[in-house]
Amino acid sequence: MTREAIDEFRRFQRDKEVNSQLYSKLTVRGKVQVKSSDIQVGDLIIVEKDLFSISAYVYAQKPQMDIHSFEGTFTREDSDPPVHESLSIENTLWASTIVASGTVIGVVIYTGKETRSVMNTSNPKNKVGLLDLELNRLTKALFLALVALSVVMVTLQGFVGPWYRNLFRFLLLFSYIIPISLRVNLDMGKAVYGWMMMKDENIPGTVVRTSTIPEELGRLVYLLTDKTGTLTQNEMVFKRLHLGTVSYGADTMDEIQSHVRDSYSQMQSQAGGNNTGSTPPRKAQSSAPKVRKSVSSRIHEAVKAIVLCHNVTPVYESRAGVTGETEFAEADQDFSDENRTYQASSPDEVALVQWTESVGLTLVSRDLTSMQLKTPSGQVLSFCILQLFPFTSESKRMGIIVRDESTAEITFYMKGADVAMSPIVQYNDWLEEECGNMAREGLRTLVVAKKALTEEQYQDFESRYTQAKLSMHDRSLKVAAVVESLEREMELLCLTGVEDQLQADVRPTLEMLRNAGIKIWMLTGDKLETATCIAKSSHLVSRTQDIHIFRQVTNRGEAHLELNAFRRKHDCALVISGDSLEVCLKYYEHEFVELACQCPAVVCCRCSPTQKAHIVTLLQQHTGRRTCAIGDGGNDVSMIQAADCGIGIEGKEGKQASLAADFSIRQFRHIGRLLMVHGRNSYKRSAALGQFVMHRGLIISTMQAVFSSVFYFASVPLYQGFLMVGYATIYTMFPVFSLVLDQDVKPEMAMLYPELYKDLTKGRSLSFKTFLIWVLISIYQGGILMYGALVLFESEFVHVVAISFTALILTELLMVALTVRTWHWLMVVAEFLSLGCYVSSLAFLNEYFGIGRVSFGAFLDVAFITTVAFLWKVSAITVVSCLPLYVLKYLRRKLSPPSYCKLAS
Repeated sequence: MTREAIDEFRRFQRDKEVNSQLYSKLTVRGKVQVKSSDIQVGDLIIVEKDLFSISAYVYAQKPQMDIHSFEGTFTREDSDPPVHESLSIENTLWASTIVASGTVIGVVIYTGKETRSVMNTSNPKNKVGLLDLELNRLTKALFLALVALSVVMVTLQGFVGPWYRNLFRFLLLFSYIIPISLRVNLDMGKAVYGWMMMKDENIPGTVVRTSTIPEELGRLVYLLTDKTGTLTQNEMVFKRLHLGTVSYGADTMDEIQSHVRDSYSQMQSQAGGNNTGSTPPRKAQSSAPKVRKSVSSRIHEAVKAIVLCHNVTPVYESRAGVTGETEFAEADQDFSDENRTYQASSPDEVALVQWTESVGLTLVSRDLTSMQLKTPSGQVLSFCILQLFPFTSESKRMGIIVRDESTAEITFYMKGADVAMSPIVQYNDWLEEECGNMAREGLRTLVVAKKALTEEQYQDFESRYTQAKLSMHDRSLKVAAVVESLEREMELLCLTGVEDQLQADVRPTLEMLRNAGIKIWMLTGDKLETATCIAKSSHLVSRTQDIHIFRQVTNRGEAHLELNAFRRKHDCALVISGDSLEVCLKYYEHEFVELACQCPAVVCCRCSPTQKAHIVTLLQQHTGRRTCAIGDGGNDVSMIQAADCGIGIEGKEGKQASLAADFSIRQFRHIGRLLMVHGRNSYKRSAALGQFVMHRGLIISTMQAVFSSVFYFASVPLYQGFLMVGYATIYTMFPVFSLVLDQDVKPEMAMLYPELYKDLTKGRSLSFKTFLIWVLISIYQGGILMYGALVLFESEFVHVVAISFTALILTELLMVALTVRTWHWLMVVAEFLSLGCYVSSLAFLNEYFGIGRVSFGAFLDVAFITTVAFLWKVSAITVVSCLPLYVLKYLRRKLSPPSYCKLAS
């Protein structure tokens, strides 16, 4: 209880730290500082700079769980006429958002339990390890044995006199069968395992936040992992540009650079000759030879499309480092390259714009209505942004309409996933094949296309688009229909390939976990294509395996057909989207989970945080196996808390996941050592420790039972209270507890042969079988020790106590030595320390009790214990009680060694 209280207190301190962060709130009196825990709905929170005052109100929908949508209206009353604006998810700032540049004043619309993230977070449960549950079952069995033994004793007495009083006396005499010290030993052991994990130099930065379940790390069968930031670094790198006839990779980017430089210098010279400077670039180049145009102008068009079609904003840090000067830095920008960083909601877009900068065409500034590009020669081109169509998960594409200020040309650019773009672009024979090739390389592909518009075409589109945006019913459908009218017969420019770099050693780690018999499920909010792509590149799905992509299903019939199609597949990975998963679980929960559990790997994409947690719970209910969830963001908290064992990674998405988790690590690869080495050791050690503590109580209870039987079932204690206390503590405690330092295989061996982990999940280290073996050992040894002492004692009963108790202590110390698999110097110290304590306490007990008093209370006759007779009798009894077990252990090692012994040898 004390340990759990400490865990709770630490959690409370962490929460307090987060809730005490200060924010600037705008009030009638100006700016005031408030704690995050005091922010209320309707407050105006400043994320830096500039006060303002308006009279307005916001109407927001009631709190709900859907994180991908928001509907509301903004009405400003102090203007004439009042201004009405529609609000969507685009207008919201999520909690923990960082502002890239400038200033934001936000109205708080949800706080506390009404925020989306909290509504998607489940209440954390108190986690209890499987080993603790197993030990509880064994303790119940021991309690039944205690009652049964006491009843047998009273029955053999013949129920004479006040038999019920005798029954209670026997219950007290045999109460050592119940291992009361088990909990204390185990909890101290768990604290030691946690300390070892945090001190392990191979996994620096590991924090154990829940110290009750370290053994769970050794029993995992399912690992559910997030993708972005967990398996990947969330850092994109541009890898490939494909123009249909020619493809450029990392080693040929300099060719693109020279093509871009040539086409702009050519344009400038032509523009110089033609003083008006209004010649469109395409026409300017038409006089160039045909071959030249085919590659150079196409590269120029492709690069220009990539640098214009995005949602990226270049940000310039103020050199002075004073927040007040940021705006001036933006006003008279020098566009210096080393001072510029790019901000966007998607790291893919940043990678594309950084690449265009590297080949010579640079995005230097952007606001809501315009964009400026810098050519290789330093000339600045201005473009006016007429319309922007943001990326959505339904459309899988984004578009932008721009007007070139120098030529007044209007162009509609579009980029998106190949599935969305292939019906839109003009017929071609290479797109599908090349997309497949790039996906196999693990690249995220985007198709880029364009369409030139006349002024009339654009004006007609704009009027229809504005009308659709103002409609209150089916707004999104009407808007989509208007945009689709433009998306026809677009000119395909290029195909880009971007790589989301995997975290260090993800591939070998996933392979190790797979070899250890752990089934890995990837649950991500990302697109299906991206998720599949990362699953392949990270080797979550091995190269030889097929992938079954579960079709989108919306009703029971479709789900039934698709499940039947999937049932016919063998040994193939499953990829399914969150919507289809929802439908399957609604109608065919049992069948779906059964099929999915047979897959070597499962990828669920477009998952909400609640769905992630739901999947974890389903696996626990249907398989009864132990699950582990690992993630790095706030959207993974529910999943981490629902799993039997939650691991958080401190990443770019903040500390929410690592604070909510049971174990916090720095990198995904650390999970290999955490499970293979620490999980293994924690489970094996606790199993040995638990069974040994039970054995310690059983052996002394057996001796008591034999003693009572010999003396006509008298309910008289064999050893006095002080001996019993000494036996459970100072005489045997250190060697027994030193079992927490034992290990069956070296850490290097456990990492090299992850297959050893499979044995742990079967739970063979602690089962009813091993428990019964320990019970038999206890009965055998207790019987030998007691009968041996009774046979060998001479004239006084005091000698039977001296002989049997000394032999008992020696037997316990030898049994610890028999159980140990790898000796540690502290174990040797513990053995000799306990023996020393016992020998030295003989002198103290002698003074305490007086010498040679012949009674049950007496213990010591110094004259007798220093004789040779005493020593040989004790030695003989100890040898008979321990030697057969040593022989059996040796034979078992020779004839049927466990798998780890074969490796160790």
